[in-house]
Amino acid sequence: MKNVNNNQTGQNTGSPEIYAAKLTLIGTALSTIGDGLQTIAAGITLQELENPNNQNSQKQLDQSSQLELMQKQIEQLTRKIERMEQSNK
Repeated sequence: MKNVNNNQTGQNTGSPEIYAAKLTLIGTALSTIGDGLQTIAAGITLQELENPNNQNSQKQLDQSSQLELMQKQIEQLTRKIERMEQSNK
């Protein structure tokens, strides 16, 4: 009888250690998955931050082109007004 109790005690002693090792493995796996998700999220964030910069650059180019066109139109109108004033003198 004593022999059987020792066997059960030996199994019980090993069981918490095995359980702890399994929990450690599961915890490490979850941590690794979490790190992977964090890396993916950082990549997505970086892409989102880069896209508005590209869009802003394009908008700035469009605005610059529009400003140049408006400046040319103003210059043309100024010349026409000057001609009209000279004609009226």
